[in-house]
Amino acid sequence: MSDDYKGNTEGDIRQLVIPGEQGGLRLDQALSAMLPEFSRNRIQNWIRARKISVDDTWGTTKMKVSGGESVRVEVEPDPNATPDAPEAIPLDVVYEDSMLVVINKPVGLVVHPGSGNPRGTLLNALLHRVPQVAELPRAGIVHRLDKDTSGLLVVAKTLRAHTDLVRQLQARTVKREYLALVYGEVDRAGTVDAPLARDPHNRTKRTVHSMGKEAVTHYDVVERFPGITLLRCKLETGRTHQIRVHMQHIGHPLVGDTVYNASRRTHLKIPFPRQALHAEKLGLIHPVTQEFMQWECPLPPDFTSLLQALRDNTDWIK
Repeated sequence: MSDDYKGNTEGDIRQLVIPGEQGGLRLDQALSAMLPEFSRNRIQNWIRARKISVDDTWGTTKMKVSGGESVRVEVEPDPNATPDAPEAIPLDVVYEDSMLVVINKPVGLVVHPGSGNPRGTLLNALLHRVPQVAELPRAGIVHRLDKDTSGLLVVAKTLRAHTDLVRQLQARTVKREYLALVYGEVDRAGTVDAPLARDPHNRTKRTVHSMGKEAVTHYDVVERFPGITLLRCKLETGRTHQIRVHMQHIGHPLVGDTVYNASRRTHLKIPFPRQALHAEKLGLIHPVTQEFMQWECPLPPDFTSLLQALRDNTDWIK
């Protein structure tokens, strides 16, 4: 890199190390996996604009990485981004300090605005409650929950916290545990280690695919009912729809999940209008104090009522 290089000391600077398993990929492909909050197109533009260096040399769009390289990324604001509107949407805040906020997301609340949900999302609510997150990637949201999945998620309030939490997610030090009600009687604890990719026939879905990204879910049996099991799922990775796809993959789709279901289980009809999935526990290392912190939130009323109905009387399961 030439001596006239000048870094953006006031901006968002990411210092990364390419993992060994990314060896052989192009630089933009490796960074897309490491920085999922940014599109590959934006990363390619930063490479062309000399915003990304590899071992103190400017990156190129054709460069391939071997693994172990030190990469410096100068994150530029998206010039085409449309500002989202703050909205006074109530949030169930479990914990908050100057660096982060932990939220118990209710069923039905979409996390990010999209074509079908331009308003009324968690992001809009955050912009109202914590205006400074407008300066952060995705308003500080470092992981997400599906619309109809309830439970805990953490949001960064500062760039320092955002960078630290993203690194923790990559290093798999963030602990996430879910309660999932699935069809079938699960005998024992187990692990699903099956890579996930976009479904080539439906881009809104994910599927197990040998060329997909690594995905690992550990599960334990919590409670059994005739033809149904309550599981505690622990995420080692955090891919889109991971638990839903993995449970379907092993023949135990989630109760209420109309997207990832299995026809051989349809003789059981459970009157539940969404996937029975709840993010019960969240643990992480605080970005400043370096203290490990953990939170837990109870099941929402609909999930609680369903379990109680199963305990009281299983005759209505047809």
